[in-house]
Amino acid sequence: MGNPKAFLTIHRKEAGYRPIHDRIHDFGEVEQTLNSNDRRLQASRCMDCGVPFCHWACPLGNKAPEWNDALYKGDWELAYRLLNSTNDFPEFTGRICPALCEKACVLNLVEHEPTTNREDECAITEHAFQEDYVRVEHPERNGKHVCVVGAGPAGLVAANRLNHMGYEVVVMEKNESAGGLLRFGIPNFKLNKAVIDRRIALLEEEGIKFKYNTPVDVEHLPEGFDAYVVSTGTPTARDLKIPGRELKGVYFALELLSQQNRVLAGMEFKKDELVNAKGKDVLVIGGGDTGSDCIGTAHRQGCKSVTQIEIMPRPVEGPDDPKNPWPNWPRTLKTTSSHEEGCTRRWNINSLEFLGDKNGKLTGVRVQEITWKPNPEGGRPLMEPVGKPEIIKCEMVLLAMGFLRPEQPKFADNVFVAGDAANGASLVVRAMASGKKIAADIDKFLSK
Repeated sequence: MGNPKAFLTIHRKEAGYRPIHDRIHDFGEVEQTLNSNDRRLQASRCMDCGVPFCHWACPLGNKAPEWNDALYKGDWELAYRLLNSTNDFPEFTGRICPALCEKACVLNLVEHEPTTNREDECAITEHAFQEDYVRVEHPERNGKHVCVVGAGPAGLVAANRLNHMGYEVVVMEKNESAGGLLRFGIPNFKLNKAVIDRRIALLEEEGIKFKYNTPVDVEHLPEGFDAYVVSTGTPTARDLKIPGRELKGVYFALELLSQQNRVLAGMEFKKDELVNAKGKDVLVIGGGDTGSDCIGTAHRQGCKSVTQIEIMPRPVEGPDDPKNPWPNWPRTLKTTSSHEEGCTRRWNINSLEFLGDKNGKLTGVRVQEITWKPNPEGGRPLMEPVGKPEIIKCEMVLLAMGFLRPEQPKFADNVFVAGDAANGASLVVRAMASGKKIAADIDKFLSK
């Protein structure tokens, strides 16, 4: 390493977010950037550990010590080449990855100031695009054809890898654009969709063919291909089937998020089709990242207030998690940029009934505070009520309780399932790692 003792004198410095009073009025990316000198200083903090737990924690196996060293030394092109060798689309993960590598960083164990790998990753990639280090490649074709069903992160990585191996790749996507949840689930204030468009344009230039508005029945795959990748994600959201579910004002989270992203892309909707939080008290049911995205979107639409409830207990404050110690991911309380913008957060709350007026419009939700008791028979803890039910006033409910794992039929030997379609809902970086593995599996299968 260029400066193996930098971590002793240089503290972790994050770029931070735009001011709240500024960012809640638009859908521009909330995260700021450091200047190139500060970014290189942050890269110098990487210690080139004998056992790089960051590499172990990253589903893609990113070699953070190598590209951080190149960044510190000012060799941005080498940094990008090292990063891109394991990560097909670091401009995505550099913005939205929870950075498992940082939680496994030795500096996180010792000082709770891990290397800023995620921000470094994003900076390296943006610099690479600006300096034309990202070059178009035209691989020599091997005469074999692969169909990728679904243009989410897993499908895109599989398509990219297979294309570079020489396969003719066709991606069939049911929606009007590529990206999957990157485009239709993650708000623009976390990932500007121009970043996706830039990458898709490059993939097309390299020879990948995209067919949009083309739904595919995976039990009747199109003919004429040597192999198939099924990367259709987890399309079914977990519902909350309690009394009053039919009331006007109860929506799945993606009904809000995907529509808002489409509106920003120029699509128009009728007034009675709009899912909009303007002037409303909003209740988000579900405490994960999707719920957080709903909070930020509701603020930008001009909501009156936002409350987020979660049925599970409040996580520990951190930074350490005694039940899940380093280098594993700590299940500690997470406060996102959207939470900072204003939100009442409550845990151990069970929803009993949606309440409405005589016109069928939502007016509130009857909820019950609960506690969890150990199950004497083992297994899932038992839920017990605490006190009396109460009513949370709201005109909009957003269900952000995750997605159901899809059940896949028995496929032929030349059909490979990737990403969330295979493993259930998870992180974008894990979907990308799955696409990477599936591409290698297909190449091995077709090379027999």
